[in-house]
Amino acid sequence: MKLSIGSDHAGFELKTIIVDLLKSLNHEVSDQGTYSNDRADYPDFAHKVAQEVLTQKAELGILICGSGNGINMSANKHKDIRSALCWSAEIASLARQHNNANIIALPARFISEDIARDCVKAFLEAQFEGGRHQNRVEKINY
Repeated sequence: MKLSIGSDHAGFELKTIIVDLLKSLNHEVSDQGTYSNDRADYPDFAHKVAQEVLTQKAELGILICGSGNGINMSANKHKDIRSALCWSAEIASLARQHNNANIIALPARFISEDIARDCVKAFLEAQFEGGRHQNRVEKINY
């Protein structure tokens, strides 16, 4: 699977860990930055990842910032992006199954590396269930 990933400075270290995980699982990774712990603005990376998902250069996206909130809000400004802030594997799985999320946002300062790995794996393994959830997802874009 081709995945796009991005983070600000607060998510940089966790991003490198997730990139290593993705590569070990044989995924193709498009790293949209940031590439250091130097201060960086989360919207810049959220927009890059969202664009890759929208233009189908990536199947799914992964975003990381300190709380996960800012980068998630920025991604969700794009029509047809459904970015979900996740802090557990169950939430990540449900985001795909029930909400057809196409981006996961992780709060680097509030979850462990192991939980982040579990969230990403659950997100990638889950599939949208459609059915009763389809109508709800169609109502998201307003």
